[in-house]
Amino acid sequence: MKSLIDNARSFAATHVADPRNTEAFRALGAGQSPEALFITCSDSRVVPSLITGARPGELFELRTAGNVIPPYPSAGAAEREGHPMSEAATIEYAVCVLGVGSIVVCGHSHCGAVGALVRGEDLSAVPAVRDWLDHSVAPDDVLRSLTPDAEDVAEAVQEHVLAQVARVRAYPCVRERVDAGALTLHAWYYEVHTGAVLVHRPSSGGRPTSGDRPAFGPL
Repeated sequence: MKSLIDNARSFAATHVADPRNTEAFRALGAGQSPEALFITCSDSRVVPSLITGARPGELFELRTAGNVIPPYPSAGAAEREGHPMSEAATIEYAVCVLGVGSIVVCGHSHCGAVGALVRGEDLSAVPAVRDWLDHSVAPDDVLRSLTPDAEDVAEAVQEHVLAQVARVRAYPCVRERVDAGALTLHAWYYEVHTGAVLVHRPSSGGRPTSGDRPAFGPL
C-alpha cells in the first residue's frame, strides 16, 4: 500500500502541475465529455486507461464482477427486489446525459467469474459472488454449457462478451441511439498475459449480437 500512497501524495505535483498537463486538468473542472463508455471486469489486471491510452475525461467506466451487465430493470423491479441498479444508472447516464458515441464491452483472459461458471465451481464460500452470477447469468445460458477449452477460458469469455453486448443493446436508451446511428457497440477481448486486444467482427455487416459465432481478431 505504501507505493500507492506515495504516488497519490505526489500526483498533483508530478502530473497536474506539469505545464504540459495543467490546462487539460483545469478544463476538467468545467465538466466531462468522454468519447466512450468502457464496460469491463473489476479484475486488477485490466486497466482501461492504460490499454487505450485514454487521458482523464476521455473514458466513462463501468466495472463489474465478470463484466456482467444485468438486464434492464422493468418498472419497479429494483424496489421489489430490494437492490439498486447502479449498472443501469451508469449506462443511462453515459448515453443520455454524457452522449457517448461508443460503448465497449471488454472481457479478458483468465477471467475468474467466467471460469467459475464454465467449470461449475462451488461458490458457497462467496455467496455474494454466487448470487450476482446466478442473478445475471441464466441457468440455461450457453455459457454454463461450455467446456473449458484452456486455462484462459478464451472461448467462453468471448461468448460471454457477445451476450453482454446484446444485453446492453436491449437497454431502451441504447437501442434508440444505436438505431438512430448515434451510438456504436464494440466487443473486445483482452489478453492479460500478452497485452493483445482482439475485437469481434460480426459475420454480416451488422451489430455484434450473441447469435454471432465468436470471431475475434486483431483490433
